[in-house]
Amino acid sequence: MSAENGTPDSTAGSPEAGAPGGPRPEPIRFFGTTWVDHSGGYTARRVGVAVGSLAAAAASCFVLRLAHQGFRIADVGGFVTVLMVVMFAICSALAFRHTWESFTRRPDPARQASLRGLLAIGFVGSLLAYFFRSLTEAPGEKLHREEYETARAQHEKRTSRRSGNPKKRRRA
Repeated sequence: MSAENGTPDSTAGSPEAGAPGGPRPEPIRFFGTTWVDHSGGYTARRVGVAVGSLAAAAASCFVLRLAHQGFRIADVGGFVTVLMVVMFAICSALAFRHTWESFTRRPDPARQASLRGLLAIGFVGSLLAYFFRSLTEAPGEKLHREEYETARAQHEKRTSRRSGNPKKRRRA
């Protein structure tokens, strides 16, 4: 540990002192690397994330209800009110689908940038996707686990085939 700022001396991505070489798991938001072996309060974190995302979704729906009441008080007409409700419903559904798919495969950065506005409008859908995924696993755990297992298998394959001095091998 560095005495100045309390950070570890090892750099990110490098094996820690005493740890075997090889790939290191990528941390997940709110979970760190506890998803690897489900230790360090993993279950409590999952419950906390589920409750937190559901509470945030409920609070967001309350804010949207206030906005809806504002439209009714302003008497903007039925068409604008219906248009607003339909817009939030469609954007939330699309945001839910996009967020749900991002838990199983990496999203395309260009597509992610183009959908940023839609995802911001449909924030309730993203929160609900986070809630439902946290009921079964840490959101994104499946994707991270597949990538980590693949990286470990490739590392094992690379390190196992390099044994001994190739110059000393017998030629048949």
